[in-house]
Amino acid sequence: MKKTVFTAFCLVLGFMLFAQKPPFFDDIEQMRHRDSLVPPPTGQILFIGSSSFTRWVDVQKAFPDRKITNRAFGGSTLEDQIRYFSAVVGPCRPRQIVIYCGENDFANAENLPVEVVVERFKTLFSMIRGQDRRVRVVYVSMKPSPSRAHLMPKYLAANQQIEAFLHKKQRTGFVDVFSKMLGADGQPRPEIFGDDRLHMNAAGYAIWQRAIEPFLVKNQK
Repeated sequence: MKKTVFTAFCLVLGFMLFAQKPPFFDDIEQMRHRDSLVPPPTGQILFIGSSSFTRWVDVQKAFPDRKITNRAFGGSTLEDQIRYFSAVVGPCRPRQIVIYCGENDFANAENLPVEVVVERFKTLFSMIRGQDRRVRVVYVSMKPSPSRAHLMPKYLAANQQIEAFLHKKQRTGFVDVFSKMLGADGQPRPEIFGDDRLHMNAAGYAIWQRAIEPFLVKNQK
């Protein structure tokens, strides 16, 4: 009887611990495991953020004369980037960090004030500069996805505040993809998105490639 009760207790405890794991815990554990086998390269341009970067599987091909490390994980928020900073950014010691994140913060909590998301970005920026005050930081603006058109005013407001913040900092850049992804009617261009009306197709990434390229540092010789 005692053994049965103990077994049940262990099962319940295990379930509770599993249920309490933060978002993307398993993804980050897999990243840590890969790093233990083959440490990530250092001194490169590091892409971090959410699924728009995760799905950019040929990002190195898009910038053939740069050395790119892509450690974005899909669906993540700025809170997730902060939570896993030591695992995602820490081992890489990059020369430059390019960030695409923030869109999911609003999508996951539509009543979230713009100021909260901007403060999250500022926290992440402080962590980056706390690790290396010389590293260059580029932020890619939140994009106007057709499936999230109702959030566009918040995306635009947050973009503007983040741009103003970065403008006061050295060795930073702000890439405006928001305006480049709108049609003449001021609405998202449907032809540059996939069937889910959220993620981009090749035409959408071509816009990003042209917008981001001028902001990337050159390889060291």
